[in-house]
Amino acid sequence: MFRLAENGTTITRELLAGVTTFAAMAYILVVNPDMLAITGMDRGALLTATALAAATGSILMAVLTNYPVALAPGMGLNAFFTFTICGQLEIPWQGALAMVFWTGILFLLLSLTKFREEVVRAIPEPLKIGIQAGIGLFIIVIGLKNLGIFANPAPSFFALRLESLSEVAMTPLILAVLGCVFAGILMRKHVPGALLIAILAVTILGHFVASNGTPITPIPSGLLSLPPSPAPLLFEADWLFPFRHWGVSWIPLLTLFFVDLFDSVGTLIGVSRRAGLVDKDGNLPRMPRALAADASATALGACFGSSTTTAYIESATGVEAGGRTGLTAIATASCFLLALFFYPVISIVPPAAVAPALLIVGALMLKSLRDLSFREWQGVIGAVTIVLLIPLNFQIAEGIAVGCIVYTILMLFSGRWREIHWLLGTLSVLFTIKLIADLAG
Repeated sequence: MFRLAENGTTITRELLAGVTTFAAMAYILVVNPDMLAITGMDRGALLTATALAAATGSILMAVLTNYPVALAPGMGLNAFFTFTICGQLEIPWQGALAMVFWTGILFLLLSLTKFREEVVRAIPEPLKIGIQAGIGLFIIVIGLKNLGIFANPAPSFFALRLESLSEVAMTPLILAVLGCVFAGILMRKHVPGALLIAILAVTILGHFVASNGTPITPIPSGLLSLPPSPAPLLFEADWLFPFRHWGVSWIPLLTLFFVDLFDSVGTLIGVSRRAGLVDKDGNLPRMPRALAADASATALGACFGSSTTTAYIESATGVEAGGRTGLTAIATASCFLLALFFYPVISIVPPAAVAPALLIVGALMLKSLRDLSFREWQGVIGAVTIVLLIPLNFQIAEGIAVGCIVYTILMLFSGRWREIHWLLGTLSVLFTIKLIADLAG
């Protein structure tokens, strides 16, 4: 089924590669429930939903494409789900899950048509870079906010503010710094699963130190247990919410769609190049199938109760370990399902142990700024607008919208209006109307 001999690999090598990929991305089992639980969703059910979404998406990718690419709920999009859709817009998590579901359906339909190529071409490269870097900076701010360094921002521009150091609990902060240093050393040494190891190390260390007289890490009730029931979230989405509240839903829906599409395409191309899966022209065969797998995983993940599921760049670690086929993704999926039985241990991981993962993942996303060409000043200004507004305003959608508007206006006034893709121009007009309506209201 996986054509192992044809791809120059073995069962043992593929299984080891799958375990390596899981080790590199297993931090999402802690980070995703920790973040989405802020919306009021059941944390135990979130762990099960995260694992099911990751396993289902990885299996779909394996079966449809035979690529060694694993999927899981995406970083950045889970923050958008929590802090923008449910937080700033005050949409119930049931409605937010419906948005994720219909985004997956839209993504699936477009992945089967040529229009997906138009969508990819519509957004210029500088704005794509700005979106990735802006979300990375947003994740860093969330990590610092969870440590008490930033106050809860108000829903207005430039609302982010630092807390007084006298109000910050120093013990968790010190643990988080140690975790970042330790993870950085491990990553420098190319140790597989560096972030997971750092989370475990800080969790263990937290048992021996206290904050306000209470241990940072409580003692687990055991090592193994049955997986938490997914019932509190399973099929609990308010399926028709986006249609009943279209005025407040369309920008979040577009944001979910665009970010997922760009993230998926970039990850698939990056991992496939490392694995030698691209053709002589640098194109990825079976790309439509890969995008269909990603889109289906997003829709199914929403049914389980998770935010957007997407391809993970951490799959590259499995490729480096020798993974070349979908059997690697199957092995990763199996590890996610097995991890559910270690819920007593996963449930005690403190925020101080999660923060290093957030800070490092965010910093890695900022690396995209090095690809920004400063010869195209219109693109640079648009990208910088996005990078600044997303964390400062604590809104991914609004930052992207303003960045698109700024870029379009600059291109118009510099006489380069012919280079504006019709889809970007249309979106910029709609974004402008929406922002003016919000300000007037």
